[in-house]
Amino acid sequence: MVPSLRIAKQNELTPENYSEAMIIELEGIDELRMQAYNGLFLQKQKVARIYNKRVKWKRFEEGNIVLKVILPIGAKDREWGKWSPNWEGPFKVHRVLEGNAYWLSSLDGAPHRRCINGKYLKPYFPSVREEHERKMEVDNQ
Repeated sequence: MVPSLRIAKQNELTPENYSEAMIIELEGIDELRMQAYNGLFLQKQKVARIYNKRVKWKRFEEGNIVLKVILPIGAKDREWGKWSPNWEGPFKVHRVLEGNAYWLSSLDGAPHRRCINGKYLKPYFPSVREEHERKMEVDNQ
């Protein structure tokens, strides 16, 4: 670090000149702070860009079948304890809102009272048994 002119010459300056030198140095601090802020801002953008390369965004469309996390996270059923399910559903995406928010409805079409953020949803994939039962129903009809 290179000392400023004021620091290098502070013993040789008169009190008036010293005050002027301090004022001049203080005027330059705002510019230095802005340069540091811009550097931090660019660095954070770069880190976010690198992080987001590997993130798989979840996007759902109207009509998709999803599971919803049981909120609050970590809430356990007294009867089941630690074997309580973490997800409930399936539900149908009734409407897609701004900001990764979704309005869900039950499979029979009754909409829910509140919307939910997409980070609390995951796609629903029927189990092998459910898929087999569905095929058996179709074959019987």
